[in-house]
Amino acid sequence: MYSVGLFEAKQKLSELVERARRGEKIALTRRGKLAAVLTSPPAEANLKEIFNDIEKNRKRSRWRRRLKTKDLIEQGRI
Repeated sequence: MYSVGLFEAKQKLSELVERARRGEKIALTRRGKLAAVLTSPPAEANLKEIFNDIEKNRKRSRWRRRLKTKDLIEQGRI
């Protein structure tokens, strides 16, 4: 798994997304600690299911409870 810091990931996002799309797992780190993993969706993935999962995770997050997934997408934050 390729590991990259968040600052560098911001600079190379298009490249990282392409690598993930081809099947590579990309570890995103913040101050040396794993923050997220970028990977391609399963072949049978359904967009509705993916957004439902995002919504479930958003509801679990304390600092985003007032925001909806649609709002985050419109703001360019997802």
